[in-house]
Amino acid sequence: MGESYQIKDQEMPYFLTFQVVGWADVFTRKVYRDLILENFSFCRLEKGLYLFGYVIMSNLVHLIVQQKNGKLSDWVRDFKKFTSKKLLKMILENNQESRREWLKIIFEYHAKFNKGSGDLQFWTHENHAIELYRPEMIESRMKYIHENPVRAGWVEKPEEYLYSSARNYSGLKGLIEVDYR
Repeated sequence: MGESYQIKDQEMPYFLTFQVVGWADVFTRKVYRDLILENFSFCRLEKGLYLFGYVIMSNLVHLIVQQKNGKLSDWVRDFKKFTSKKLLKMILENNQESRREWLKIIFEYHAKFNKGSGDLQFWTHENHAIELYRPEMIESRMKYIHENPVRAGWVEKPEEYLYSSARNYSGLKGLIEVDYR
């Protein structure tokens, strides 16, 4: 992992990307997107997370966050560990998941190259952490996050995409609450 993409100042807001190994399109299923949202909400209420912005795409999650207690790296580790275990269980134990065997192959393949992953790996180890130390940096990354579904051709306007904080910022009801910056 490059030195420039590490969380150095634990107190600052960061732009992060959590990517599924092999770019597997897991989040095309609502149930998996909803699990991520539930965990964001829980972390806001119980783990001291400021969630300023997010978007859940088919194979990654972009977010802008800050940790109230100054332990952002710990939060990232815990969030990814918890969600990966939960998502792997949901995918591999669901007989209705038509992609179950294919996804298992992807998760096993990527785990072979990472000693700490066990037999299966869901998230990549990189977070592409970018410290947002100026307000204009936050605005720029927020726009980037919210424009993702538009660039993907899924919606015409950012606020039309349900799994994004763009709705919150445009005055519409979002699926979860965010912390306004």
